[in-house]
Amino acid sequence: MASSSAAPADRKAGPYAWYVLIVLFLVYALNFIDRQILTILAPHIRRDLGLSHADIGFLYGTAFGVFYALFGIPLGRLADSWHRVRLMTIGLALWSTMTALSGLSRNGLQLAAARIGVGVGEATASPSAYSLISDWFPKRQRATALAIYSAGIYFGGGFSLFVGGAIVDWWNAAYPANPPFGLVGWQAAFMAVGLPGLLLALWVLTLREPMRGQSEGLMAPPHPAPFRSFLEDLLTIIPPLTLVGAARVGASALLRNLVALALVAAAIYALVRLGEPLPQWLAVGIGVYAVYSWSAALRHRDVPTFKLILGTPAFLAVVLAYGLNAFLAYAVAGLAPSYAAQVFGVTSREAGLMIGGPAILGGFLGVTLGGIAADRLRRRWASGRIMVILFGSLAPVPTLVIAFTTADKALFYAMLPVTQVFASCALGAAAAATQDLVLPRMRGTATAAFFIGTTLIGLALGPYLAGRVADLTGSLSTGILSLLLTLPLAVAAAIAAFRLVPAAEATREERARAAGEPL
Repeated sequence: MASSSAAPADRKAGPYAWYVLIVLFLVYALNFIDRQILTILAPHIRRDLGLSHADIGFLYGTAFGVFYALFGIPLGRLADSWHRVRLMTIGLALWSTMTALSGLSRNGLQLAAARIGVGVGEATASPSAYSLISDWFPKRQRATALAIYSAGIYFGGGFSLFVGGAIVDWWNAAYPANPPFGLVGWQAAFMAVGLPGLLLALWVLTLREPMRGQSEGLMAPPHPAPFRSFLEDLLTIIPPLTLVGAARVGASALLRNLVALALVAAAIYALVRLGEPLPQWLAVGIGVYAVYSWSAALRHRDVPTFKLILGTPAFLAVVLAYGLNAFLAYAVAGLAPSYAAQVFGVTSREAGLMIGGPAILGGFLGVTLGGIAADRLRRRWASGRIMVILFGSLAPVPTLVIAFTTADKALFYAMLPVTQVFASCALGAAAAATQDLVLPRMRGTATAAFFIGTTLIGLALGPYLAGRVADLTGSLSTGILSLLLTLPLAVAAAIAAFRLVPAAEATREERARAAGEPL
């Protein structure tokens, strides 16, 4: 990696950087519209396709999340070595198409296949965006910029409830029989939010690609063979190609890989024997095994990147702390509309308006104010950003308990956005903390590793487990609140990160150089 003069400490992002951030915000908003709209449509999908709450948790969380995490790793590496704008454009076109195709689903299997496609396409977005933002914005503004980008989660998620609820109720009222093209309301809603993404993809394609590492004066030369590297990553993470990838390293690597595969298979078998559904745990098992295979290969292929990401306890503590925050947040997001319909008997339109509208404001305020607070605290304390992550784990608990135990509909609606403000404040802080622990050329990979926490831990497990407990107990409230049992682990991870991050960040270049990085 060639080094140039460092950027001035007081340098600020220019107007074009803010323009890029606006476009990336819109991409992320659409990302979550397409991801989240399933939740407001869930009561209709359950009725038409004969699904359970756990099935909805699987479709919303696991089917999407596992493959989002799985493909996020090689696509994150591709974002580190290829044209990030083009990669995001291709991914946006793919997930928009798969969202529209969700509207053609006639059974749960077809919908699961479409959700997997959405997950693969969306896996291109954040690794590319995080890397682009980190190059357009200097470190002193990075948490703020990443927080604004991340606010697209809440704008998109909230807007999806509003628009999805409005479309499904209007369509079903307008066409109670013989609807156009044979599509019922929830199918039409998928089509309506999926197709505009193809137009946004053309806009994204017009963005300029910045010099990699320009914000820190650490210019990285172009990768000589990005797609060959990408294909090699696929060999390390897509079963059963993982066995080929391991065999290329050596007999001992293949043996360790087979042992890991056997342990995962045994765990899946035991869970199924206990009465758990095979699709859920097969998907999770594939994800766990794939991540193990990739991490073992990364250790062999790119020692500096492995050392600064998976070999850094501070990085892993941040991922676990925020992943457990997402574990609860995704469960609430996935099941709150169904809870409102079941407990208060509201229509999809009302649930979308009263949950989705405030969610936009609550999430935007939380993630933006949290990012600003994280940047300011970071200027005073090396672990300042971790303080915000710890706050985001503890502050939402009281309002969450009130929301899912009250019999007052107005109080339920009021508590949800307050909970979201508190929970969402940690996202920008966690994202910036992980980016600061790696070198510029590693940012896409670091982003993919970060999102493993919010997918395999949060999205793949949270909504499903809440739905599973709800099916077993007959209570969505019990299903959601049961996840609070993970709170002590989230707090312990945040405390560990608080203690470990300062030294890890201070020794970043030294540890990378010791691992063989040509700095």
